[in-house]
Amino acid sequence: MRPCRLFLFDLDGTLIDSRSDIAGSCNRALARLGLPAIPLDLVTRFVGEGVRTLITRALREAAGREPPEEEVARAVALYLAEYEAHMLDSTRLYPGVVEALDQMRWASFGVVTNKPERFSRSILDQLGVGGRFSLIVGGDSLPQRKPDPAPIRVAMARAGAQAAETVVVGDSATDIEAGRAAGAFTCGIAGGFRGPEELRAAGCDLLVESVADLPAQLPGLILPANQRQQFMQDVSFILQMPQYAHPRMHSLVVPTLAIH
Repeated sequence: MRPCRLFLFDLDGTLIDSRSDIAGSCNRALARLGLPAIPLDLVTRFVGEGVRTLITRALREAAGREPPEEEVARAVALYLAEYEAHMLDSTRLYPGVVEALDQMRWASFGVVTNKPERFSRSILDQLGVGGRFSLIVGGDSLPQRKPDPAPIRVAMARAGAQAAETVVVGDSATDIEAGRAAGAFTCGIAGGFRGPEELRAAGCDLLVESVADLPAQLPGLILPANQRQQFMQDVSFILQMPQYAHPRMHSLVVPTLAIH
């Protein structure tokens, strides 16, 4: 059995829908450089590999040329200032995130993101869920960023968890590649910024539409395939017992059985 103890979540496109605030901040930075705005969908596709990569891609698209280093550095500074002022204009948790964390409260949670750590902490705190995460590793917390496995490994070490006890959850190939390289189980979020094709191509172990769907997949996260059918039969039998009749008990019974 997989004693699943630690879930490491990506942030943008996984826990939060931040597309509008990222795109708005990006386009305000471009405007201050005298460059045209670029569409929301295009900015969204640029997200996931850190601020510098986002801005370099945006400059390349807006200017139609390879941006010089000086322009990239200035645009990054402008973007960070804009984003700090506007990062919660419309950013929200995806529906069902809080409920999913409640149902999996027997595990520990962390965030491993390529977003700067201070922004990540501020967003989670102001959305009322910061206290649910025992650790945050941001894009500026280490010299390496995802898809390098170092941030995942550092998070596991801080949580005292082994790779075999860890599930990495994210919406892009960057997340899946980092998790796989660290030896963790990987779960792709198809309804995030990148879509299911990218996640399947990256080789995710499990694909769900959103974090809200994760609790229902606990047997798939914890048990090898040849044990799942018997496990679910056992769960069905137990949940018919009078003491487990209330639906709120179901979210406690399944993980408790699976990790013992």
